[in-house]
Amino acid sequence: MRAVRLPGDSTVETVTVDVPQPGDGQLLLRMRASSICGSDIRAIYREHLGHGAEAYQGVVAGHEPCGEVAATGPGTRRLRVGDRVVVHHIAGCGQCEQCHRGYPVGCQSPFRAAHGWQRDGGHAEFMLAQEESCLALPEPLTFVDGALVSCGFGTAYEALLRAGVSGRDRLLVTGLGPVGLAVAMLGRALGATTVLGTDVSAERVGLALRLGLVDLAVPPDSLDAAVADATDGFGCEVAVDCSGSTTARESALRNTRAWGRCVFVGEGGSVTFAVSDLLIHRQIALHGSWVSSVRHMEELLELLVRWDLHPERVVTHRFPLEEAEAAYRLAAEGHSGKVTLVMED
Repeated sequence: MRAVRLPGDSTVETVTVDVPQPGDGQLLLRMRASSICGSDIRAIYREHLGHGAEAYQGVVAGHEPCGEVAATGPGTRRLRVGDRVVVHHIAGCGQCEQCHRGYPVGCQSPFRAAHGWQRDGGHAEFMLAQEESCLALPEPLTFVDGALVSCGFGTAYEALLRAGVSGRDRLLVTGLGPVGLAVAMLGRALGATTVLGTDVSAERVGLALRLGLVDLAVPPDSLDAAVADATDGFGCEVAVDCSGSTTARESALRNTRAWGRCVFVGEGGSVTFAVSDLLIHRQIALHGSWVSSVRHMEELLELLVRWDLHPERVVTHRFPLEEAEAAYRLAAEGHSGKVTLVMED
């Protein structure tokens, strides 16, 4: 079968490998969609920067897979051939505190492995997955919807839950890439009365506005004035930074209302800020949020159907597997919405 690996140096390697066979408790999935995440660009495609959980082991890339069951291994109990599934992309040891909480992303065991990082991912015609990591993809959600839930939208939903977003809140999103667009879409569905956004990319600002995901989106140098005007000078009750940028993180904190909640979800980088002035004296709760739990991802799938929302709205470009190089090049430019590989029969 055809598959894609990422050797670094902003290159894509297309290879031919054997179709894997499912072992005990495993499913063989025929891939239908496999989207590109900002973490793929940051820590694998450009250069192999990661260690530990982000150590890329030269496997088939792609940690946002969605497909249908093509074969089942011995010991599988729940899913059958033909079932449509979303994959929670990290499988942990199943025994530690983090795994018991449903957050294998935090598992420290040497048995922990993530698709596209330490085990073969979704940029291929077929992929092996543990049955315990697979969730049924409900109708009418599409395979592209499911791929986006497997990481990006799941990550966005977890951050919003951490902040407890509701109809009491106005929401600020710093960084309007795919995760930021997901935060805006889901934040509105959870009840945020006003959604504001900012990004250094004029294309992404324009996209957020065209999709109707934000009430107002501005470049960073206009953000403080825009938030003050929209909130009568108080700031937003909730701010979520999806950029990983030092300046954007500080802007998110600065524009959070006193006694509000701020979440950092964008990966990488660092931040320095006046702790007393921006955090302590204003009684702000600052959270870090990393991916999603299996349970919350399952909950999100149910809610998307109830809300009649399709994550694929934020997809601006679709490529076949054989054009993965062009897809990664476009995603790395940082001006588009979500870029997705779609596998047809």
